[in-house]
Amino acid sequence: MKITNVTPLVLGTPWRNLTFVKVETDEGISGVGEARALNRTEALQGYLNETARRYVLGRDPFEIEALVQRMARHDFGRAGEIVMTGIALIELACWDIMGQALGQPVYRLLGGAVRDKIKAYANGWYKVERTPAEFHDAAQRAVAKGYRALKFDPFGAGFYEMERVEKLQVVALVEAVRDAVGPEVEILIEMHGRFNPVTAIEMARELAPFSPSWFEEPVPPENLRALKKVADAVAPLGVPLATGERLHTPYEYRELFELQACDIIQPDITHFGGLLNTKKLAAWADAYYMLVAPHNVGGPVSTAAALHLAACTPNFKIQEHFNDFDDAYVKESAPGLPEVIDGYFALPKGPGLGVTLNEDLIRAHPQQEVHFNLFADDWHKRDASVKK
Repeated sequence: MKITNVTPLVLGTPWRNLTFVKVETDEGISGVGEARALNRTEALQGYLNETARRYVLGRDPFEIEALVQRMARHDFGRAGEIVMTGIALIELACWDIMGQALGQPVYRLLGGAVRDKIKAYANGWYKVERTPAEFHDAAQRAVAKGYRALKFDPFGAGFYEMERVEKLQVVALVEAVRDAVGPEVEILIEMHGRFNPVTAIEMARELAPFSPSWFEEPVPPENLRALKKVADAVAPLGVPLATGERLHTPYEYRELFELQACDIIQPDITHFGGLLNTKKLAAWADAYYMLVAPHNVGGPVSTAAALHLAACTPNFKIQEHFNDFDDAYVKESAPGLPEVIDGYFALPKGPGLGVTLNEDLIRAHPQQEVHFNLFADDWHKRDASVKK
C-alpha cells in the first residue's frame, strides 16, 4: 500500500479554524487527521504542502515510525509547533488507514483497551458575561448536558498580575460555579500561562477552598523552573498542577519530568507528532507517577484520536471536550464519535479512528479570518472574527 495524495481542508468557525488532512492510498483506503493550529492555519498549510511531496507521497502508511522520524529529523531544523502539528496530521491519518485495512479500532493496535469508558470534562461552556450569576447558570447548563467535570478560565484578560478588584471578581466567579454544580462535580481551573509565579501562587491559595481538581498552566511554558517554584508553593494546598499543551517535543518534557514540576501532563496529540509519540510520552510520565490528560481544543477527529489514546493508556486521567458547546456543524464535519453520557464517553468504534469525513460540509464552512487572543477582553465568548 502506498500513499498517493494528501489533501488539506479547512473548516472555519467564529473562533478557530480546523485543519483536516485526507490521506489517500493506491488501495482505495483514505485516512483523516485534524488539528487546530491557533492563529497559524496558513503556516501549517504551507508546511504540509512542502513536506507531503518530500516525505509522504509514495510511502507505506503502515510504516508510521519511519515516516515520523523522517519528517522530524531530515529537515535538520528544530521541530516546533508547526512541524509537530503537520507530522501529527499525517500520522493520525496513517493510523486511520491502518485500522481500516485491518478492520480494527486504533486503540486495539496501540495495545488494547485498559478501561471500558473514558472520563470527560467540558470546556467552552462559559461564553457569557463575566458575572457570578451568568457563570452560575452556564455551569448548570453544562451539567445538564451530562458533564460531571467543568474547566474554565475565570481570569479575564489577566497577564502576570491583576488588580485587587479583579482578583475578587475571579474568586466570586469560581465560588458561583462551585455553588451551581455542588460538591460532587469537578471544577478545573485554567490559568492559560497568564501569571508570574507570585500571582499564580496567590490565586491558587485564594481558589483552593473551592476544591478544584487542578490548576492548569499557572505560568508561561518557556521557564519550567518558574513552574517548579509554583509547584513547591501549591503542593501544601493539595491541588495538583497540570501543564504541557505548549510543549511539542519529548525534549521539552525532559526538564519538566526531571524537575517533577507538575502532577498531570497535558500533551496535545495533534501538536505532539501524533498518537505514537504521545503514547510513548505517557509511558515515560508513568515512571514519575504522573497522570495524562490530553489537551484537546480540536474538532471530532482530534477528539477521536484522544479517545483512542485514552482507551489504551493506563495513566490516563480525563479528556477535554469543546464540541458540545460550539457550532453544531463542527461535530457534523466528521461524525461517528460517541456522546458524553453521565460524564463519560464510551470507547470509540472502529475500524480506524471511527469517524467519516464530510468534505461537502467542510467546504460549506470555509476558513475564517480570525485572531483568537486569550489576553483580549471577552476572549472567553469565543468570537474571534476579524472586523474589516
